[in-house]
Amino acid sequence: MAPPSAIEVTAESDTSGITIPNPLTAPIASNDIYGRRRKAGKSQWGVAAASDTANFRLRSYENKPKAKRWNHIISQEALIRKGNSLKEAAKFLVTPGLISLGGGLPSSEYFPFEELSIKVPQIGHFSEAEMKESGIMITAGKHDLAEGKSIFDIATAFNYGQGAGSAQLLRWMTEHTELVHNPPYEDWKCTMTIGSTSALDMALRMFTRPGDVILSEEYTFSAFVETARPMGVRVCGVPIDAEGLLPDGLDHILSTWDVNIRGARKPHLLYTVPTGQNPTGATQNGDRRRALYAVCQKHDVYIIEDEPYFFLQMQPYTGPNAPDVPPPASHAEFLKSLVPSYLSMDVDGRVLRLDSFSKVISPGSRIGWVTASAEVVEKYSKHTDVSTQNPSGISQLILFKLLEEHWGHAGYLDWLIYIRMEYTKRRDAILQACAKYLPTEVMSWKPPMAGMFHWMQIDFTKHPDYPEKSIEAIEESIFFRNIEHGTMCMRGSWFYADAEEEHHTLFFRATYAASPTDKMDEAIRRLGESVREEFRLGKYAGAIENGH
Repeated sequence: MAPPSAIEVTAESDTSGITIPNPLTAPIASNDIYGRRRKAGKSQWGVAAASDTANFRLRSYENKPKAKRWNHIISQEALIRKGNSLKEAAKFLVTPGLISLGGGLPSSEYFPFEELSIKVPQIGHFSEAEMKESGIMITAGKHDLAEGKSIFDIATAFNYGQGAGSAQLLRWMTEHTELVHNPPYEDWKCTMTIGSTSALDMALRMFTRPGDVILSEEYTFSAFVETARPMGVRVCGVPIDAEGLLPDGLDHILSTWDVNIRGARKPHLLYTVPTGQNPTGATQNGDRRRALYAVCQKHDVYIIEDEPYFFLQMQPYTGPNAPDVPPPASHAEFLKSLVPSYLSMDVDGRVLRLDSFSKVISPGSRIGWVTASAEVVEKYSKHTDVSTQNPSGISQLILFKLLEEHWGHAGYLDWLIYIRMEYTKRRDAILQACAKYLPTEVMSWKPPMAGMFHWMQIDFTKHPDYPEKSIEAIEESIFFRNIEHGTMCMRGSWFYADAEEEHHTLFFRATYAASPTDKMDEAIRRLGESVREEFRLGKYAGAIENGH
């Protein structure tokens, strides 16, 4: 797919070969990024260099409000953690002429790597076939920084670093956050993570204590529940509809919370996956998010906004035989089409946003970042300095070469538009298969607008053995019938926020992210057969005609 025609791509940088769109009508024009960089002069960040992401922001935020303070909900563990005093000494490394005998950093001459080369797609030629044919080799040398070839190299990236991550890549993340979200308060910052699952673990340790209850969708990311449980923290499910969390449901739970009945203090933390939610695929629209944010303000609830699927917002679904909706014509149109994030409306600094490359670049990179108020980011960074340390230097260097020196901000947006169109095709394929094979007399679904998951409801009340056969038994029977037929979908009960609550629904989750479309089609056909057998509905008419 070629870059949007409204964008003129040239190369200009304070390092080398950075793509600059002109013009990019976004919250901030991409040109402003490189103009600010040129004004600041060349950057010279060496090994374990300290950085302040406030210095990477493009606008002055002096006239915006400061974030609220959160000491009243931050855990004692996080309050007393002092961080790594040895790493804090890194701020002195910028002293001219300083010879450091301080940090226990090995000499790069003993790193058995001289050069790293990777083949990546040209902008606008993103498919696997195109990359094989016309991909570009990009190379990182061991001493590119000293030789003036780049601001990041093997000698720097492969050594110890700050828990916040390298300044070189963190600058790109901060600029990207401002381009897309432009947080509306003064003291926001970014810090790197080793992926959102680790970040979530640290966030829960920062904001909870044993006995607490966290609010979340009534069906939620199972790893979140499993992370909270060993901490002695329970999850309270909030009612949802096809667009996710219900503001009235959230307000009702908080307004009627009885400490004696619930056995826990009133919740002060909401965890949500607002875009392409896992497992339901639901996406909260802008009005829904604003209403939920207002409820959180009313009850002083802090929000963890987990957004791995934010850029997997797809084209509208128009039906099985309708023509494709054309892709966004420009970066500006693409950015405008995105649902506004909680971060973009966060006037209080009550949002910790988790961003990740796992769903749009590679989960194996184990690189992401969080955005929050300076107070929260400081607590988070102190934790990383004494636990996970810095994210993988190898991954950071590869992502830097791709995102900063090869694609730039404009090229990355082109890639995200490409990914959107690819996932739209996959989503449409699974929906067409469902319409063709699934027994609609007992199954129903809503087209997902984002993410990787298709959430299918089964009307258990129409099962010939219900109520003698329980919902759980029907679900289990369908699951194992499906396995016998040679396919697998996840059981909805595995995603209960609170498994002890009584539930009166039956769902299965399918993903359209990985399997080829012909395999997806066959898998859905097998699922349909499994459900028909379980409900004794008889074979699908097309199966009889085709001899299945």
